[in-house]
Amino acid sequence: MNWEIFLAPYTQAVDELKIKLKGMRKQFDYESRHSPIEFVTGRVKPISSIIEKAKRRGIAMANVEEEIQDIAGLRVVCPFVGDIYEVVDMLRLRKDFTIVEEKDYIEKNKESGYRSFHVIISYPVETIYGEKRLLAEIQIRTLAMNFWAINEHSLNYKYSGQIPFEIKQRLKNASEAAFRLDEEMSKIRQEIREAQEVFRRKKD
Repeated sequence: MNWEIFLAPYTQAVDELKIKLKGMRKQFDYESRHSPIEFVTGRVKPISSIIEKAKRRGIAMANVEEEIQDIAGLRVVCPFVGDIYEVVDMLRLRKDFTIVEEKDYIEKNKESGYRSFHVIISYPVETIYGEKRLLAEIQIRTLAMNFWAINEHSLNYKYSGQIPFEIKQRLKNASEAAFRLDEEMSKIRQEIREAQEVFRRKKD
């Protein structure tokens, strides 16, 4: 497989989607409204990770395009839990891609403690050979969920997916603590928004 040719449309998709999702955030700024989006990041999955995932799941290389949904990955990080569902609602209204699957790991978190909302989309990329549709994954989570997930990912990498039991338990405890933080901050969400608006007006 020529990886450079294979991954080029995914790189294009990530670049385009980052611009579009960041554009959503800017629209709230232009209207001086609270944005449910704190920041947006994106990446194309490294070749070694694609190969490892295909081996782990028994996916033939010829089927990688159809069966690995997160080769193109976007992450939308939100201030509050409620903002996640607001972003999901906005994604459902968009006409420039099609949602093919939704996975709510907030309502029902993974056994590890992982929380996030995943939206799998079919995204059209214009190539020199015409339109090519590919799968991309948009993860939507809070700042606290993102902090936990980044550290859990690092530990998984360090221990090759076999995190020691004691550290797993600490990760679960940390996940619950992070979610309690999200819940408490959500209770004073309106106060925080009003304080941010006062600060914004003073700055302007």
